[in-house]
Amino acid sequence: MSLTTPVANSKDTAGPTVAVVIVTYDSGRVLEMCLESLQRQTRAADLVVIVDNNSSDPGYLDQVPATAPYKLLRNRRNEGFCGGNNTGYNLARSCRYILFLNPDAFVSNCFLEQAMSWMEHPENARTGCLTGTLLGFDVAKRFPTGLIDSTGIFQKWYGKWYDRAQGMRWEAPADGRGLEEDLPAACGALMFCRARALEEVLLWKRQVFDERFFMYKEDIDLSLRLRKQGWRVVYRPDLLCHHGRGWQGRARMSYRTRYLSARNELRVCWRNRLKGLPYSLLKFMYVATLERLRNRR
Repeated sequence: MSLTTPVANSKDTAGPTVAVVIVTYDSGRVLEMCLESLQRQTRAADLVVIVDNNSSDPGYLDQVPATAPYKLLRNRRNEGFCGGNNTGYNLARSCRYILFLNPDAFVSNCFLEQAMSWMEHPENARTGCLTGTLLGFDVAKRFPTGLIDSTGIFQKWYGKWYDRAQGMRWEAPADGRGLEEDLPAACGALMFCRARALEEVLLWKRQVFDERFFMYKEDIDLSLRLRKQGWRVVYRPDLLCHHGRGWQGRARMSYRTRYLSARNELRVCWRNRLKGLPYSLLKFMYVATLERLRNRR
């Protein structure tokens, strides 16, 4: 979907406004819970942009309120996680902060208030992206798993990227807060970003996320671009969000999903000349050849 109306650049002198961008695709099982979590916020969003990537059965989008602050856009084709979020961002970038939120991610009641308050402190002025603790959620049972989904994305010594602490039992910090920590990368399901920082790392055609990725590893790419420009990517344990991750385990991932993930991981390592380049190259060759043959059987 192309945008024809320009939006003014966000400036730090503007009021502390926040927008939420959600990209949907056949998200009927989870969107209602996501919207309910936003409606329970102690500090409401000033704008909620929902971009649907041409869902096969879009009837569930009728639950999106037709009044402000909600804005629903329907793409004529699937533009992927990256394209959908870019469309949403360019409608929302007049706000000071942008929360990129998955439709299967359900933020705690005070998430927006806490995130904005922390980002507004002068000592945090160079934080470009803030994220929190993603907790597992069983969508079928509509119940938290009690396990951690992600506390940030890290890279092993040989190059593999992974969600830290995934599958571990979650325990609330003893003081209810915990200390912030700089991250290599934040999970794309929950990225609370400063619009001014995003404006500094935009790609061609005002892309926040590189649309060549389509989906997967684009969050790592954005995090690395922010850090290269001197912006911090920060994790705060007390910012909580439940995440009903769309796939559970490699065995349930489609071949296309594995291919995109491997291809994009190689692209990230090549672009940034990272230590994981040999590993990523071997991984991509394996997926593109052996797994492709196996998938055809």
